[in-house]
Amino acid sequence: MKRKILLSALLLTTTVIVGCRSRQRAKTPYDQPLLPGQSALRKITDPYEIPDFTMACFDLAEVQTGIDRSLNYLRKPSSRQFFPLGDVTHTRAVDSLKAFAEMMNSRLTTRSMNEAIRAKFDVYMSVGCDNVGTVLFTGYYTPIFDGSMTRTERFQYPLYKMPKDLMKGPDGETLGQRGSGGVVTQYPPRAIIESTKMLAGTELLWLSDPFEVYIAHVQGSAKIRLPNSKLITVGYTANNGHDYQSISKELVNDGKIRTDQLSLTAMIAYFKSNPNLVDTYVWRNPRFVFFKIQDGEPRGSLNEQVIPLRTIATDKAIFPRGCLTFISTRLPQESAGTVANQFYSGFALDQDTGGAIRAPGRCDVYMGIGDQAGKLAGQTYQEGKLYYLFLKSTEPSLFYNR
Repeated sequence: MKRKILLSALLLTTTVIVGCRSRQRAKTPYDQPLLPGQSALRKITDPYEIPDFTMACFDLAEVQTGIDRSLNYLRKPSSRQFFPLGDVTHTRAVDSLKAFAEMMNSRLTTRSMNEAIRAKFDVYMSVGCDNVGTVLFTGYYTPIFDGSMTRTERFQYPLYKMPKDLMKGPDGETLGQRGSGGVVTQYPPRAIIESTKMLAGTELLWLSDPFEVYIAHVQGSAKIRLPNSKLITVGYTANNGHDYQSISKELVNDGKIRTDQLSLTAMIAYFKSNPNLVDTYVWRNPRFVFFKIQDGEPRGSLNEQVIPLRTIATDKAIFPRGCLTFISTRLPQESAGTVANQFYSGFALDQDTGGAIRAPGRCDVYMGIGDQAGKLAGQTYQEGKLYYLFLKSTEPSLFYNR
């Protein structure tokens, strides 16, 4: 998931998963970019518009771990280049995380903690896609696939290492393909990479199904179970620089899967029955991802391990990295074998990004590892609000105050 194409759960996201829930939502411009000079965050100055944090304070599991990982990232000198963002300085980001951790350890009641947050922290809201805070929340996860470090009769579909001719910028962005004489041109799209087998010899490992390869590309990471039962993690290391295009919309438009039946499970089943059409559709997404073997669990774009429900992915060009957030939306939860969307509010850390997660109206929530997490990610497609918390400052806000 590092810089992951993240893979958001559905249509608009990098996950290929669920389609529009309604015609109205299908027309909502969640990817609406900011206007020139506009900030993604707006400081809330009306106390009545600050959300109630009480329910979220009942469940703080793994929040401390998430804060520790954000602080680990912010200790790196390279993190300073992304600050200040608005009136959020690097020091303010660090101090805010430490203060919240201290508050969690103070044994306050949930109601008292809600009051303490409101007293000590400024609350900023994402302007969303409509300048009034509407954010589309989707989900992503880490799949588990069988694979092999060598090509066999069963395992014939590769994940590739980053090629030596791919040029990256100082922030890891793809610049293009280095050619003769040092000339840099746009890297080829997925269809050319796969049809010409131009990367032969740079295979990292092999999977048994071409659509599993595509899912790994969209999710940005995967757990691979080798023939000796050893489980390894592969994570994002680069992409070819092309924009992500949803093939789920292509399947719906072509009448292959109905919108109300669209899910990752449905797509897997469709391509199992129609393996000859995998290339036809996945080649319509020009974005291609390269991988490396990672130690430990999957990592986000800050190179810190991600945590279910405590890690979110946003557009890192407009939101402050590693900072504390509060999300308010509806998320799928399973009970007695049934999955249903329920109201959810909770604290999370902004530690990841994604190829389809652009603009202030998009946010991806990490749902975990394995099939169950994939099922939940595939059903995450809800509007909500996204907030950021920072220690109160006496300086005038550089973000637009409402």
